[in-house]
Amino acid sequence: MEPRISLITLGVSNLENSVSFYRDGLGWPTSYEPGQGVAFFKTWGTVFALYPIAEMAKEIPDGSFTPQVGSCGITLAHNCRERQDVDAVMAQATAAGGQLRKAASDTFWGGFSGYFSDPDGYVWEIAWGAFPIGEDGHLILP
Repeated sequence: MEPRISLITLGVSNLENSVSFYRDGLGWPTSYEPGQGVAFFKTWGTVFALYPIAEMAKEIPDGSFTPQVGSCGITLAHNCRERQDVDAVMAQATAAGGQLRKAASDTFWGGFSGYFSDPDGYVWEIAWGAFPIGEDGHLILP
């Protein structure tokens, strides 16, 4: 298997509300139209998608998937090119309806980061300082 994550899909409770948060609030581009059933966002690198969580559960019919939105042991992350961008993104997210989970502050790893959650409770870390960002938007790992 090639080391690549092609698509991340969040199961959401209200597709239109979540699309509005990411498209209108955060400014992420999408070709989504009401009634399509799934929304794909054009991000740099991995494709990001929103899908009704009840429909997601139907795709895994063995009963092992329990529909539950929000924090589920993972966080999503957006790394910024500049330190001051962290506060700007955090302000944008909370103005769009995201919930502040932790104000941005200096970290133990020498960076600067904070956390917010989206309307379904999925937690995002907004960070600067761990890794440089290439011109194509990917993190440059050592």
